[in-house]
Amino acid sequence: MPLARIDVAADTCEETVAAISDVVYEAMMQTANVPEHDKFQIINRHRKDELVYPSAGYLGLTYTPGIVFIQVTWNAGRTVEVKKAFYRAIAEGIHARTGLRKEDVWISLVDVKREDWSFGNGEMQYAPAE
Repeated sequence: MPLARIDVAADTCEETVAAISDVVYEAMMQTANVPEHDKFQIINRHRKDELVYPSAGYLGLTYTPGIVFIQVTWNAGRTVEVKKAFYRAIAEGIHARTGLRKEDVWISLVDVKREDWSFGNGEMQYAPAE
């Protein structure tokens, strides 16, 4: 049920985008127990002026125009340890497969309730039991 939004620079090649997409999905399955085939992603490419980040860096990290923004909306309830493993798996996986700097992998998680999803037909597939 996660929804991943992945934002990259307009000049990011197709192979790199595909690798990022795969790494995010694999990290979900391996660290967060997301089921197979539960791959919902929105990938956007942006002009330079549309990816805004502090040029002086933040929290001891510096960023380049190769920055990748990843926002995942998923069900609440995962532990801090699972989230840390998820962040690590994504940063390390993207670096290993694409050569992008781990520092340029920016991730945000949005925790929601199970009933906050509709997968089609205007239904609440994960409705609470009545």
